[in-house]
Amino acid sequence: MRGIWPESRVSASFNSRAKACEARRLAESQSVEERVFQQEPQHGPWYKVTFYLTQPRRRGFRGRAAAPTAMTHATPADPVGFRPTRFLERAIDVERRDDGVIILRNRIPLQPLHAHIPAMLRRQAQARPERTWLAQRDKATRAWQRLSYGAGQRQVDAVAQALLDLDAPGRVVMVLSGNSIEHGVLQLAAMQAGMPLSPVTPAYSLLSRDHSKLKAMFDLLEPAVVFVQSAREYEPALRALGLAGEEGRGRPGVTLVCVDAPLPDLPHLAWSAMLQTRPGPALAQALAALGHDTVAKYLFTSGSTGTPKAVTITQGMMCAAHAMAHQMIDSSGEDHDRVLLEWLPWSHVAGGTAIFNSVLEDGATLYLDDGRPMPGAFDETLRNLREVQPFRLGNMPIGYTMLLQALERDEAFARQLFSGLLRLTSMGARLPDKIYEGIQAQALRHTGYRIPFTTAYGSTETTAALSCVYWTTERPGLVGLPHPGVEMKLVPTGDGRYEVRTRSPSVTPGYLKQPTLTAQSFDDEGYYCMGDAVTFDDPKDVRQGLAFAGRLAEEFKLQSGAFVRVGSLRVDVVGALAPLVGDAVVTGADRETVGLMVWLNLPLCRERFDAPEADAASLAQLPALRQALRAGLQAHNARQGGSSMAIRRLIVLAEPASMDVGEVNDKGYVNQRLVLQRRAAWVERLHADEPDSEVLLIE
Repeated sequence: MRGIWPESRVSASFNSRAKACEARRLAESQSVEERVFQQEPQHGPWYKVTFYLTQPRRRGFRGRAAAPTAMTHATPADPVGFRPTRFLERAIDVERRDDGVIILRNRIPLQPLHAHIPAMLRRQAQARPERTWLAQRDKATRAWQRLSYGAGQRQVDAVAQALLDLDAPGRVVMVLSGNSIEHGVLQLAAMQAGMPLSPVTPAYSLLSRDHSKLKAMFDLLEPAVVFVQSAREYEPALRALGLAGEEGRGRPGVTLVCVDAPLPDLPHLAWSAMLQTRPGPALAQALAALGHDTVAKYLFTSGSTGTPKAVTITQGMMCAAHAMAHQMIDSSGEDHDRVLLEWLPWSHVAGGTAIFNSVLEDGATLYLDDGRPMPGAFDETLRNLREVQPFRLGNMPIGYTMLLQALERDEAFARQLFSGLLRLTSMGARLPDKIYEGIQAQALRHTGYRIPFTTAYGSTETTAALSCVYWTTERPGLVGLPHPGVEMKLVPTGDGRYEVRTRSPSVTPGYLKQPTLTAQSFDDEGYYCMGDAVTFDDPKDVRQGLAFAGRLAEEFKLQSGAFVRVGSLRVDVVGALAPLVGDAVVTGADRETVGLMVWLNLPLCRERFDAPEADAASLAQLPALRQALRAGLQAHNARQGGSSMAIRRLIVLAEPASMDVGEVNDKGYVNQRLVLQRRAAWVERLHADEPDSEVLLIE
């Protein structure tokens, strides 16, 4: 380890984890130069804690050095730590008010912001013009198509000029299709032209029957341009939006742009023609007009009911969010090829803003993954991972579950994946302990290190930036501490938790054309209300971070009056049933007991129970699976202290969560309230006085 000398190590052993952790906290409370924490539990009753000093002993100095560093290990006798990572120091100011409100602020100043996001591409195009910026598999040949930074800048300039030639200043460019090289070019071209981009989840176009939500979005945005990769693939949606117009003349004031498969009665502007546009003086003028207040995007975020809301995203918000995230890790000394493989949809803030912009900052290569963390689609991700060596990797818990299965089956693949992997990110929900431990066991086997798992907390309204875990920890489920430039306002809920509110340069000014909703989303001090609850991981030591404690709107009471914290309960039970269960919905509002509706991890269950062709309904009848589910919940219930956290009934859902109606989004987040509304009949079956044979009763 860089900066560590043999004579600066001091060890002590403790007969309980609590004592070992207390020693670690005492070490971290010292004033030291580095603040890196590494910990691994010993399989036994004793814990060894090793303190490392940041400086060697001075010549002539005898005896122990004065202060231990924050780099500590609660480890077995043969300590194995995390891969060394240079995280930002945890320096948090805490303001405690008389009414119980707590304000957390990062003492580290926010670094200077870029002028705007397109400037980042121009910098990389000058510095590394031949390096691949975006890569995507050709649909026919499956070979990788690549676009370099230099060629990408030329395409962005050409398309930006073509947009300016439409003479629709400030109007919206609406994107219906998913991630693609052309979509990436259009994103920056629209920004350069001063036209807000609004990427829409493709499911609203491809899976919807009546396209009602898509039409509502269109009416709200009033776009000047609608972009699709293939007009034929999106034909029903395009016709639903009236883009054919009268007698095939198109819809007045709206230009359809398509890359492939145009339709003869849908007037369009060909992508190839836009690429031939020669940039003129208007482009330079448009670039000069960009500022932090320029609206860059409208991103939709859906609630449990009604039409999704369009969140205003400015250039300043994106630049601030990027600066916050970029400060968390000093990667200047990392010697690796900056390559990413990502599937996260660009219609969401994490994929299309946080990750997309980080690629521009790093001059990295982004391979677009057509795979998804779902049965039947993850094989494509595995194929890509065998060809592409990412330096960091992110996924949902179900994605890590399927990845772990593949790693355990194929040692050569595991060795290759971990050879260049520096960090992992878990998104969407808490990673079950069994899966976390399995991934770390693979990392340890093939690298000799554990891999830092970073998690971040935010929303579309905060440009995905609010807090993150920027230290190594064995504690899944944390949301971390605030980024530089962020204030977190924690309002007591009366049950030991705190409602989260935030104020920062990355917070939206509001929702498009919805002033009342905008006003309701902020408190009287201007803090945006997240709608989530958190707790302190250690109330005596703020530096240990915050833990997610549920969505306040999802919680309910039982008939007994006991309050059910759905968010934390769901995380616990999915962990208890992992890897058999992919996700779950908690039931029981105004009923006697808490129930659970689950979706199985189909590939794993088919393999484990030797039923390769079985569907969810058939698997749910297998005695071995039912016993495994019962045993998992019995173990969960035994750890609980009250009825509000104990699951007494379970039913396996045969129908997958529907993206079309919003039960799940294309990031994999399950909307608990909407599932309960749509599947009310299943809830009644689950809680019936005389349940049918598919309901599993937990004693």
